[in-house]
Amino acid sequence: MQERRIIPLSEIAELGKTLSAKGLRIVLTNGCFDILHPGHVRYLAQAHELGDILVVGLNSDASVRLLKGEDRPINCGEDRAEVLSALRCVDYVTIFPQMRATELIHALRPHIYTKGGDYSPESLNSEELTALREIGTDIQILPLVPGKSTTRVIERLKKG
Repeated sequence: MQERRIIPLSEIAELGKTLSAKGLRIVLTNGCFDILHPGHVRYLAQAHELGDILVVGLNSDASVRLLKGEDRPINCGEDRAEVLSALRCVDYVTIFPQMRATELIHALRPHIYTKGGDYSPESLNSEELTALREIGTDIQILPLVPGKSTTRVIERLKKG
């Protein structure tokens, strides 16, 4: 079984070249993954099934604050990366500092890119979408798990 690893963003391009040279299909997803819940786990398992290797691009703490607000992330980037990398379906995790995954996409050159059902190809960030199309990446939108979301978990915690 392949060892799961948290790798620096600076090594992601070399990882992509090595895996592709071995004929492995790379799946990329990205996000905050702030409070891991069953919806995330099911989504990541489905994403992994689409290829041979699943790489998760994790927004840095600073980019999560810009995307989600000053109260986020609940868990720091290193903790989020450790939890994600422990999942059987996740092969690699890398933390990226930008709000958008464009640079990660260009560096890794994934064969497949996945997002959850709260997105559509048309609603993806235009910069990311352009990068994906430039390298010929297949975009897959995976269904959400009804009733499972970070927002719902936070709301329940606030109610006590």
